[in-house]
Amino acid sequence: MVRRTRILLLLSHLGGGGAEHVMALLARGLSKEKYEVHLGLVGRADESGELLPPWVSVHALNAGRARAAAFPLLRLIWRIRPTVVLSGAVEVSLLVLMLRPLFPPKTSVLVRQNATASSVLAFGSLPRFTRLVYRLLYRHSDHVICQSQAMAKDLAIAAGIGEEQIAVLPNPVDLKGVRAAMCAPVARSSSALQLLSIGRLSREKGFDLLLRAIVAVREQFPEVKVILAGAGHEETALKSLSRELGLETAVCFAGYVDRPYVLFQEATLFVLPSRHEGMPNALLEAAADGLPLVATPASGGVVDLLRGRPGTWLAPEISAEALAATIIAALRTIRPGERFSHDFLPSNAPLAQQTVVDIGER
Repeated sequence: MVRRTRILLLLSHLGGGGAEHVMALLARGLSKEKYEVHLGLVGRADESGELLPPWVSVHALNAGRARAAAFPLLRLIWRIRPTVVLSGAVEVSLLVLMLRPLFPPKTSVLVRQNATASSVLAFGSLPRFTRLVYRLLYRHSDHVICQSQAMAKDLAIAAGIGEEQIAVLPNPVDLKGVRAAMCAPVARSSSALQLLSIGRLSREKGFDLLLRAIVAVREQFPEVKVILAGAGHEETALKSLSRELGLETAVCFAGYVDRPYVLFQEATLFVLPSRHEGMPNALLEAAADGLPLVATPASGGVVDLLRGRPGTWLAPEISAEALAATIIAALRTIRPGERFSHDFLPSNAPLAQQTVVDIGER
């Protein structure tokens, strides 16, 4: 019998975000004949909104925060002794790299960077020493996984590591699920133009910019409706802003949707309004459905992916005004229900040099 490679995937929790969705796709797609798959969660196992196959062993560390999971994580690693550890969230990755000297010998450590490093470091209120932490710890990984060449080059500068240490792996896309949703019967509730935006309700995702943009869009297209699918700590503020802008009847807050591509059939246009991004899966899944795409230049990877391609509109800057003008330009161009054959969906690729990951027939 062929000995399977033991892999430990690590996350804060499952459900609610793009990084979590990617890791769940990866866990589902790994060949059970080639790999013994374990999934470690900093939080509780019952937080999962993702369905995992029975051959994936889930280990809940039951810690409130990543730093509180240090001893449970060490116990787990010494108990299962994985060949490869792959972390899918920055806070967990930093913990893993700090603990690496205490791991069993010959344990390979891979970390996944899910946002553009320079934007993360410049955005919000991160401590001043965060860049130093990146530089001190990331060099101790075997490989850092980025979703685009632009992200890789940015990380090499921000973290001070060589590009040879960085592996570029496009996110897996659940093409089977997207295409099944495309074929499902749907009864359109109205003939209104419907914009769809998906993501965590947090400031970096730019939903406040989208709401302000919609005010200008509705001056040209009064029938426009918006669905925001996602959950997060900005939900109350965004609903308040929607009321202030007089958009109560125009905007639907759909909450967290486990399989958001069920919303694609009724959408006229997909909008990515982010202030900064890595390579969002929602954008790739919308592309798989053929939806027309509007996006801000939220990362070099997004710009490289969309610029100059049919059925895509890229705002010239990250602002409500630029986003509004770009949405209006798209709506003036596309026909009702129009779909495009986007040819830029990523092909599946090796995870890194130590191991080859089969992510299925997606």
